Amino acid sequence: MRQILTKRKRFVLKKREIIEGKITAYDFPNKGSFELDGKKIIVKGALPGQTVSCMISKVRKDKAEARLLDVLEKSEIEDAAPQCPQFGICGGCTYQTLSYANQLTLKADQVKKLLDGVIDTERHPYEWDGIIGSPVITAYRNKMEYSFGDEYKDGPLVLGLHKKNSMYDIVPVCDCVIVSEDYNKIVAYTMEFARSHQLSYYKKMQHTGLLRHLVIRQSKTNGGLLVNLVTSTDGLSHLDLNAYADGLLSLPLAGKIVGILHTENDSLADAVISEKTTLLYGSGAIEETVLGLRFQITPFSFFQTNTKSAEKLYDKARSYVGETKNKVIFDLYSGTGTIAQILSPVAKKVIGVEIVEEAVEAARENAELNGLSNCEFIAGDVLKVIDTIEEKPDLIILDPPRDGIHPKALLKIIDYGVDEIVYISCKPTSLARDLVTFQEHGYFVRKACAVDQFVNTCHCESIVLLRR
Repeated sequence: MRQILTKRKRFVLKKREIIEGKITAYDFPNKGSFELDGKKIIVKGALPGQTVSCMISKVRKDKAEARLLDVLEKSEIEDAAPQCPQFGICGGCTYQTLSYANQLTLKADQVKKLLDGVIDTERHPYEWDGIIGSPVITAYRNKMEYSFGDEYKDGPLVLGLHKKNSMYDIVPVCDCVIVSEDYNKIVAYTMEFARSHQLSYYKKMQHTGLLRHLVIRQSKTNGGLLVNLVTSTDGLSHLDLNAYADGLLSLPLAGKIVGILHTENDSLADAVISEKTTLLYGSGAIEETVLGLRFQITPFSFFQTNTKSAEKLYDKARSYVGETKNKVIFDLYSGTGTIAQILSPVAKKVIGVEIVEEAVEAARENAELNGLSNCEFIAGDVLKVIDTIEEKPDLIILDPPRDGIHPKALLKIIDYGVDEIVYISCKPTSLARDLVTFQEHGYFVRKACAVDQFVNTCHCESIVLLRR
């Protein structure tokens, strides 16, 4: 029987030991902590104010990491009942026991804490604009990637999201509250189709089996749905794609299915990768409207997953950019070119750089769709591409992936010497790391804010205006 520790004068923590404590500190992303005899105990998934039971998983000299086992006492900020029957089991949402007001406060405090941890606020004070909440707090996502697998080892096939703290177990999610009911109906139908046709799911360790992922996109502008079934080629002859598509089209949905696709993926990576994509029905894209501009979104396009909140994000970024008349703007890590196209009507020229070629092609098509002739989009790695661009920027917009900016690329960006840089980040810890380098080279934060794109989760976007 494991020993449960509460308080004792001196001890040596060991792996798999169970302890209890009250969470007194909280850091991004979703890491609570408390002290036990001078040692910091970090508990992922624990909220500030909770009293928890946890099991030690890693031990270091001055700290230890522990896995949350049980919440013994709720936090005073937990003032809501979970809306989802899978809450606490599914690894998706983490904040459903918090009212939305408390979610926003918690996220804003985390972002501000990260920024203040790397900024000398006495010498370089900045304007903190707080957090911008999402206009919609349920059914807000316009894209979901579901995985096929089993709910427990050697169990029946299910389709859903990864179980909390698990790389393998899948939780069926047919009542998810962060997507529209159309998603839930498509997921339920697809799981039943797979079971009734005795189709196998792909096993990541053995690299055998057929069904891998289901990707659904839905336009928040017109409700159009795009469904992409992702499989390996192992047993593909057993899959009747036409029957699957016919069943989808017969579902009683609020929106209309505008396209059904099948993607073949035999790569070893546990990710949605297209080695061959076939259009089974309709169109290969949905259309969204953001701040008056139209965007064609394909299965593999990067696009903000909360359309209504993205409008708030881009509008705030545009306000940080300020006057753009007669300026050349670099939009680095441009995705499908949303920011570039929002700024182009009031700029001399906008040049976007994005490593995903499919996204660049979509950006070019979207610019043509919107009648914008002063946008140029270049496919390639920012680190290499900016050496080949003849124009020099007057202003730089950065919207890098979660890991932030490559250190060498960051130095090249700084070498342009522009007066202002607007940095949009989907991972505040990466932003904080990059800010250290910016400050070492004379760029300091003048304005900053958080933007909530991911209601009920621990994730948060942030925007900063850097001035030389």
